[in-house]
Amino acid sequence: MKQNVIGVLAVQGAFIEHVHALANAGAKPFEIRQLRDLDRPMDGLVLPGGESTVQGKLLRDLGLFNPLQEMIRNGLPVFATCAGLILLAREIADDPTVWFGTLPVTVRRNAYGRQLGSFSVTDDWNGLPQVPMTFIRAPSIESVSPDVEVLSSFRGKATSVRYRNILGFTWHPELSSDLRPYQTFLKEG
Repeated sequence: MKQNVIGVLAVQGAFIEHVHALANAGAKPFEIRQLRDLDRPMDGLVLPGGESTVQGKLLRDLGLFNPLQEMIRNGLPVFATCAGLILLAREIADDPTVWFGTLPVTVRRNAYGRQLGSFSVTDDWNGLPQVPMTFIRAPSIESVSPDVEVLSSFRGKATSVRYRNILGFTWHPELSSDLRPYQTFLKEG
């Protein structure tokens, strides 16, 4: 029986908000800071927003990169926001860097502008009405492969997607009290 034990990458970025949201949604979150944290059984993984380049470097330096990549490739459910989405993307526009490369999308960093360009909207997500979406230095999803399902869009570009075991967001569901994205992840994962 699934326990909804969810590991939250906690090496950099806005991870504590995910921990709180997951707990409020009925999950049992724990923080992943070092390699031995991966010894705990988990039913899912959260890759938070922050700085994707810093997170990617820390993942490698801490020895977390290869084990996490293997877990994702082997089907561990993943909930990735902003920088986490960039870490998963198979391609980053105008950047040859590829991190996990497990999500067949092309993303563009800071697509809506820098910090001052941050904004919020309320829109449909995954068939659910009126979901708050906060975009902070958000990437855009420039293209998706045919087997990627688009769950929401803004200004003609995908803002969240589902691919196999991955839910990816350009926005920050952890900054809202609306737990429906987390509940969906916990139910589907």
